[in-house]
Amino acid sequence: MTDFNSAAAGIPDDDPTRTLTVANPDDPATTYISLAGGNYAMLITGKQTNGQYCLIDMRVPDGGGPPPHRHDFEEMFTLLEGEIEFTFRGEKRIVRAGSTVNIPANAPHNFRNVSGAPARMLCMCTPAAQDEYFMRVGDEVASRDAPPPRLTDDEMAERRQRAAELAPVYRTEML
Repeated sequence: MTDFNSAAAGIPDDDPTRTLTVANPDDPATTYISLAGGNYAMLITGKQTNGQYCLIDMRVPDGGGPPPHRHDFEEMFTLLEGEIEFTFRGEKRIVRAGSTVNIPANAPHNFRNVSGAPARMLCMCTPAAQDEYFMRVGDEVASRDAPPPRLTDDEMAERRQRAAELAPVYRTEML
């Protein structure tokens, strides 16, 4: 059991250089990334949380989702709309709107929208960095509803190569 009285004595002073963050996926200042068949809004970045976590609004079309992978940080998904098939350590499970899924660090996983309809979920990673990875390997688009860019085969190959090369930098292993 934690002794909160003694723990509170070790809380550092407030850092007035850090500001309140209010995130809205419709805010024109939001960065939108086309990646893994989806459109991801970078709601709260690691830069805004001093690296503690990031929060990403993921719009996942039917058929969208990343390949199997694992990483050494925690990842939590809250489904807001639709349903997503999560594969965790080889076991598939359908998760519907209203549910939250936690992926423990280092566990092999992926997700895929196999529902026939769009889905939407919030993804929180702690500590942050997944937001930076997504921004470096995906393509920025104008809005949350913007279509993905039309990439040539060479451009698609370049994106896959960049993702594979940067994965270890962001503590991720593609499986």
